[in-house]
Amino acid sequence: MRLHTFIGYIIGSIALFQLNLASPVEEASDEPLILAVASFSEENAFGHVVNGESNRIYLTVENKSDRNVTLVNIAGAFHHPETNALVKNTSALTYNLPLLEGASLQLPYMFYSEFKPGDLRLSIWLEHNDDGNTYRVMAYDSIVTIVEPPVSIFDFKLVSTYFVVGLLLSGLGYYAYLTFVPQPKKRKGRTAPQVSAPVGTVTATGAGGYQEEWIPEHHLKKTKKAKSGAATSGDETSGAEMSPSEGRKRKGKK
Repeated sequence: MRLHTFIGYIIGSIALFQLNLASPVEEASDEPLILAVASFSEENAFGHVVNGESNRIYLTVENKSDRNVTLVNIAGAFHHPETNALVKNTSALTYNLPLLEGASLQLPYMFYSEFKPGDLRLSIWLEHNDDGNTYRVMAYDSIVTIVEPPVSIFDFKLVSTYFVVGLLLSGLGYYAYLTFVPQPKKRKGRTAPQVSAPVGTVTATGAGGYQEEWIPEHHLKKTKKAKSGAATSGDETSGAEMSPSEGRKRKGKK
């Protein structure tokens, strides 16, 4: 038997014993003897209640009477450990299960916590019905520790939350930058005029050149005649440079 379960049985038995001593009227009312003991699982041996998560506790219920009863629901409440003031009730879980004479059941009960980390007194009870009369049996009454869930960098919810918040802050920062920071005006640069490429052939003479399309035709004819005359005088000069005998022959022929 687990140590925590054994301690829970002891607490439940003491609570039931005190209830029987303090309530002689209920004995006269012929209340059936129902035992209920609650304990946390082995993974939660210290009885930690984690905020924001589903906390599970198991109730072992046993019918010690000679009658059949009906398990109505399981509920609980958080109280201040010193003043016993009610902090908050937990949600009631309805079962409506028949509990036969001498039968024993183990039932799970889940509850949530949204409190500041610290110690609180947790009470878990069971309500059963017998011949139209409803009775309450205390199953757990002890101090528990409220803790925060462990934080992991691989937590998808945490990473997605940070990502969405980062996008919102980036968008707001960019909008504020465009709204409150003056933007520099763009200067229009002067474009250099484009030089048209020469059309047609260009005839170069010496260091300069000209385009024949822009010169009248009669000037072009004069230029061509001047070039042909220069070529003829060049031929005569070459003839004068011949030998004297060849020159005499040509004169004799004349």
